[in-house]
Amino acid sequence: MDGVNHQFQLAARPVGLPKPSDWRYADAPVSEPGDGEVLVKVLYVSLDPAMRAWMNDARSYMPPVGIGEVMRALAAGEVIASNHPDVAVGDHVTGLLGVQEYAVAHGAAVMKVDTTLAPLPVHLGTLGMPGMTAYFGLLDIGRPVEGNTVVVSGAAGAVGGVVGQIAKLKGCRVVGVAGGSEKCRHLVEDLGFDAAIDYKSQDVGAALSEHCPKGIDIYFDNVGGDILDGALAHLARNARVVICGAISQYNSTGAITGPSNYLSLLVNHASMTGFVVSDYGARYAEGAREMGGWLAQGKLISREDIAEGFENFPDTLLRLFRGENTGKLVLRVAGD
Repeated sequence: MDGVNHQFQLAARPVGLPKPSDWRYADAPVSEPGDGEVLVKVLYVSLDPAMRAWMNDARSYMPPVGIGEVMRALAAGEVIASNHPDVAVGDHVTGLLGVQEYAVAHGAAVMKVDTTLAPLPVHLGTLGMPGMTAYFGLLDIGRPVEGNTVVVSGAAGAVGGVVGQIAKLKGCRVVGVAGGSEKCRHLVEDLGFDAAIDYKSQDVGAALSEHCPKGIDIYFDNVGGDILDGALAHLARNARVVICGAISQYNSTGAITGPSNYLSLLVNHASMTGFVVSDYGARYAEGAREMGGWLAQGKLISREDIAEGFENFPDTLLRLFRGENTGKLVLRVAGD
């Protein structure tokens, strides 16, 4: 296949926030798909906090990205060549295609998506990994009951915004924690949260006391650190704490800050459970069907924050850790 494939490769293990020298912007030939493989023209790259953890040479649920390898990322695109019987040229697919303009993948490793139901970026957000994370994390681990008080950190992000909306659909009272007055306005006015706490300008502990006078039944954590500790101090009896992520810790150059209020779990007969959304891979169709229905009925709002310019990937990724995105951060690679 003729053409040049621009890629971002990992050049060094970051210490703290990734810096320009941690990346190599490379040119490679566009590869031909082998037996059972497909060639995808990448149209959108998903930018997710988990990408920072994938850069570390540390034990995790996935092996680290190797030095010199294309940066791992979920992406969406159009199949332009196929040697797999179930995937045709012209199909739109999502998968771990990496930060590059063209990707070769096994046909069984990509998921076909219907762009007549929702635009491609939605399939990287509400109908993709973040949406599945919200759906299964809240419903399977949080187990919401009508009347529960649910608190979500990182509430204006791709996962948190969906968690809060699903909790409202299940009859819960929802409080979101986010950074900045505009994000807090978005949570209440656009997404229907009952209250929002601006951790940048408010005392989170005092605000939790105000908005959760009977305690927190479900705390869905995307942030870790001090906000996790604050939530633990306000748990109700039999509370469920869902550990989804800890974006406040991913760029730490020292020891990870663990919860000092963990004895609240004992006192309140509460549980704290971590999970990885890939554990629910066999049930993705269930989550997509349910959330697709809510989207079609106008019961669920999907918000995408679409950035332009493939060459801007390193700085666009940092927007996640600067708290500059609202909703799902996606980088447009090419027009669809």
